Amino acid sequence: MTAAVINGKQPAIEARNVTRILPETVPVTLVKDIDLAIFPGDFMAITGPSGSGKSSLLYLLGLLDLPTTGEVFINGRPTHDMDEAERAAVRLGTLGFVFQFHFLLEEFTLLGNTMVPMRQLGRFKGAAMRERAEYLLEALGLADHMHKRPDQLSGGQRQRVAVARALANDPPVLLADEPTGSLDSKSSEQVFQILSDIAGRDDRAVVAVTHDLDMAERMDRRVRLIDGRIVADTVQTDTMQAAEPA
Repeated sequence: MTAAVINGKQPAIEARNVTRILPETVPVTLVKDIDLAIFPGDFMAITGPSGSGKSSLLYLLGLLDLPTTGEVFINGRPTHDMDEAERAAVRLGTLGFVFQFHFLLEEFTLLGNTMVPMRQLGRFKGAAMRERAEYLLEALGLADHMHKRPDQLSGGQRQRVAVARALANDPPVLLADEPTGSLDSKSSEQVFQILSDIAGRDDRAVVAVTHDLDMAERMDRRVRLIDGRIVADTVQTDTMQAAEPA
């Protein structure tokens, strides 16, 4: 299988016939026969009922988990033969992650948290690293808080720091797992607007698992899972046509 090319763009991430089975006494299938291409600039929601495999799919796309069968490609590069160090390097340089709970390091300031991925990758060094962290925090409305620690912030503010950290290494793809799931309605809207602003900027793709149907309906593309399978892939842009299984 070869993914479609849209307006000359190759997929940033592509899953080809991906299945993930937990080898329990009674094997549990998390996702099955997934074919999915994520293109530069996509603003995609992954939806479905609890237990449908949404987060499992996201972790497979983000190389946090490995398929039992099938293959995940990052920028056309196969990943099945990579060792953990190679996969970690791809995640660090290509993918940004935002989770429902921010997982910030409580002993670091907001600046320190935002610089953690940059220290690991080494793409930005010295003053440039600090300048980028300051730029991201300022852009996310946290200029007055960057020297505070996470326990001094509201939930919405902490989640914005998590977004800044995810963007630290300037990844072409941002993967978010229920990024507004633990927030009140006002903070949820702020985080949604941030993700919306990020999507498409410099061809960045944003993929978010969400139970929030209002949020999903406002995104450009919606993939729906039932029992680990994609049952609908609807695109609401003028560059691609909506696709529904027959």
